[in-house]
Amino acid sequence: MFHDKVVVITGGAQGIGRCMAQEFRKQGAKVCVIDVQPGDHYVGDISKKDVLEAFAAHVIGEHGHIDVLVNNALPIMRGLDACTYEEFEYALQVGVTAPFYLSKLFAPHFAPGGSILNISSSRDRMSQPQSESYTAAKGGIHALTHALAVSLAGRVRVNSISPGWIDTDYRVYEGPDATQQPAGRVGDPMDIANMALFLCSDKAGFITGENVCIDGGMTKLMIYHGDHGWTLNN
Repeated sequence: MFHDKVVVITGGAQGIGRCMAQEFRKQGAKVCVIDVQPGDHYVGDISKKDVLEAFAAHVIGEHGHIDVLVNNALPIMRGLDACTYEEFEYALQVGVTAPFYLSKLFAPHFAPGGSILNISSSRDRMSQPQSESYTAAKGGIHALTHALAVSLAGRVRVNSISPGWIDTDYRVYEGPDATQQPAGRVGDPMDIANMALFLCSDKAGFITGENVCIDGGMTKLMIYHGDHGWTLNN
């Protein structure tokens, strides 16, 4: 499906990003990863403009084009009480500015049928206390998705995925952690990777500007105190 396609993944050295990179490679793709963690990939901090420019030049210099861009790198989570101005700004640089700028840098180099996939979060529509930096970044990339889809119409399809609770250690949860989810379990990275492969393939050729929430149904679950065993403890 992706034989000899050039796939770029930010934050692809760990977690969901690593899983997606592995699955694209299994499909025959040439995967280019950038991550701040050391390893056998392009190492760099995507909050920095010069790093993004150097990485994009490296990819195009080596491959001449790009087929898929997956903006996956994880912004930091800091809350209203403790988050500094600099930390909030850094979260937005990683979570929104870098995806925008990489999309801009790669835009002239997409092969026909190209695709951008942004990884948002179910936190783009719901929140826990003290999560402002992460939530703002994820909300931003969700909105950026449909804006890019319109600007790149006819050239590149742009979609996003909003994962819910995804355990990157593939732990099997039992009890309330599992049963509170309408799907009956906690998610794992393959739940996201499978959708990523679909959205970036020709099978999704009529899908652009869309967000797919993969959260086991949690954002569809209405919760009231005293209903079905739920209680609020202040």
